[in-house]
Amino acid sequence: MNFYDLNMDDDLLDAISYMGFEEATPIQEQAIPLILENRDLIACAQTGTGKTAAFVLPILQKLVSKKHQGTNTLVIVPTRELAVQIEQQIQGFSYFLNIGSIAVYGGGEGRDFTAQKVALKQGTDIVIATPGKLLSHLQLGYVDFSRVEHLILDEADRMLDMGFIDDIRKIITFLPNKRQTLMFSATMPENIRRFAKQILQKPAEISLSVAKPASGVNQQVFMAHDAQKYQLLIHLLKAREEYDSILIFTGTKSKVSEIVRSLNKGGLPSKGISSNLDQSEREEVLRGFRSKRTRILVATDLMSRGIDVKAINLVVNFDVPQDAEDYVHRVGRTARVDAIGEAITLVSPRDMQRFRRIETLIDTELPKQQPPEEIGPGPEWSTGRSPQRKEAYYHKKKRNYGKGSSGRR
Repeated sequence: MNFYDLNMDDDLLDAISYMGFEEATPIQEQAIPLILENRDLIACAQTGTGKTAAFVLPILQKLVSKKHQGTNTLVIVPTRELAVQIEQQIQGFSYFLNIGSIAVYGGGEGRDFTAQKVALKQGTDIVIATPGKLLSHLQLGYVDFSRVEHLILDEADRMLDMGFIDDIRKIITFLPNKRQTLMFSATMPENIRRFAKQILQKPAEISLSVAKPASGVNQQVFMAHDAQKYQLLIHLLKAREEYDSILIFTGTKSKVSEIVRSLNKGGLPSKGISSNLDQSEREEVLRGFRSKRTRILVATDLMSRGIDVKAINLVVNFDVPQDAEDYVHRVGRTARVDAIGEAITLVSPRDMQRFRRIETLIDTELPKQQPPEEIGPGPEWSTGRSPQRKEAYYHKKKRNYGKGSSGRR
């Protein structure tokens, strides 16, 4: 479907064209008409499918002809990076429109808080906020959300995983009962559905490609012991010199620094980003990555849903993520909106069970490759117990059984 088929405002269509959007993605094609009909909506779509535009565009269309009367739309997101990303898209789409927006998040300087306070007191049209920081402003008493007509929860599953559900419930008490509520989530576990029933009214439902990497992602797996991973990573990156945008995920903040040091020592300039950096430093690192001044970025899972960079050639999972769903979000940083990309995962012996759960989730068994000869053989793929571990497990179970039997008498 072409965006012109959606009967949108001419100035908004011009901005859509300038932003490089041509054909609507499936989530946009299905969600935009429902939102314009004022339906509540629960939408399940993986990252990289264009879901931000799916809710931003119809909201802007509604605001085009509406007289400003205070904050109209509240978007709640789990991370400051996602708040900034969405606000940047809103600014792009509303370039020819008289519509204001503000991203509200913590971790900045005092003047950031002051700017947020001013915008909230004035009632800017669209507020994009993380739950904790928004609640801080609300509890100070100068925010008026009595005219909010649209509440949007983006990355709802991640917000519940991060423990924000109570904050969200408190925020909702500041909103009118009569409103349109939209919930977007990459996965749809039962706790999300229960929460949706509490805050949505007879919602329409959209479910697209639940927990599956985009079809344009070339997924590869290399078996490697922990001690081999650094050398293997350097080998893989040097074999892809033509790539100008590479994103590497690891599980801990400390490992970000270790990987960056190893890559720089190996002749591959890179930078790292994690919550150890303050907000201004993180934004500077992201600007460098977006502009391609930084070719290789190493990040924690904090970034897996909060970075919007076009044309990332390669995503590397240095560590297998703890949650299978996070694999989809990491891999979703490449091959966005029907593009082509590559994703490589390094799997050590302790990662095997976790990676098997990922394969179950995405319903795909991926070929397991060995490192090149000069690095040495990696572990053999197995998700069962080795004979030695089976023997140890048997004796441990036998000992525990004996203790348990005597204890029950």
